Amino acid sequence: MIDVTTHSYPQDEISMVQDVTSSYQASIATYPQISNKTMHEIIPGVYLGSYTAAQRNSLLENGINYIICVRQEYEAHFIKPQVSEPAFTYLTLDIQDNVTENIIRFFPKVRQFIDDALSHNCKVLVHGNNGNSRSATLVLAYLMEKYGLSSR
Repeated sequence: MIDVTTHSYPQDEISMVQDVTSSYQASIATYPQISNKTMHEIIPGVYLGSYTAAQRNSLLENGINYIICVRQEYEAHFIKPQVSEPAFTYLTLDIQDNVTENIIRFFPKVRQFIDDALSHNCKVLVHGNNGNSRSATLVLAYLMEKYGLSSR
């Protein structure tokens, strides 16, 4: 974890994250009107969406070829990598959707995967079944650690 008291971050990066956070909060407020096939670019190159947003055509249209697929063990027969082409790189995580799951243990692996994608000038989609709990938590954790943000 980054100690924000010993690091300085460019104001433009912090402002960008704050703007994106406000924009995403507004889209969450209207979530019932948003199609489940929609994905949202949270920061440049990092997208959040549902399982239905992870279709091959949607991935190609958005230039995404790194995908983090988050599911529970029992969801494995229907929430799974949808494209079996070498151009797509998947990280599949079995994470229970309950309050006792230790989701923190997945943060380093997710950060490394996203950083690898971005370092290769690629885009990454993080999705679960609906794209609003486990996958959103992983994206939020990535932003917090990358930019040294607190939960406030």
